[in-house]
Amino acid sequence: MKKSILYPICWSLFLLAIGLQNGFAQNYVLKNAESSIRVAGTSNLHDWELEVKDMSGTLALSQEDGVLTALNKLELQIVAESLSSGKNGMDKNTYKALNTKKHKAITYRLKSVGSLEPARANTYLLKTTGSLTISGVTQTVSIPFEVRFLADEIVLSGTYKMQMSTYKIEPPTALFGTITTGDELHITFKTTFINQAL
Repeated sequence: MKKSILYPICWSLFLLAIGLQNGFAQNYVLKNAESSIRVAGTSNLHDWELEVKDMSGTLALSQEDGVLTALNKLELQIVAESLSSGKNGMDKNTYKALNTKKHKAITYRLKSVGSLEPARANTYLLKTTGSLTISGVTQTVSIPFEVRFLADEIVLSGTYKMQMSTYKIEPPTALFGTITTGDELHITFKTTFINQAL
């Protein structure tokens, strides 16, 4: 009698183990201390750069036999007033342009993956579509990502160019308008996600 009860339980556990080995989804959370997002721009005086100091995010992906098969979810939240140039005056002008008193966060949410291709060992190239919200304005953006597996971490990196005017942001000025910034921004990111189960 005991044998007949244990047999289906053991068989179910065996099938579950096989399923986990062949294909499974994993959830990751962003590791702020090991992640970086830099925003570079120009002005009529000199180039400038801002760095994100405070961000959070989640990532979910599927693997089969150790091979990445899908990026199921990617969400990122940036505290708008954590953008820092190291210069107080420039930071204040940036926050004013972004209207951070009203719009506290910059957010990104993955909508779809157009292509997923292996590049080299444990590294994949993805072309994605997502929604990016800045200063309360949401736009659909196409951003290529590199996804790299490192032990229990995922490193997601890439670059993206955008215009402030697309988000109805008036480029910041300084010294009574004598210093004006260019409309285009160049964003470089390298974000690290750690397995949520750890």
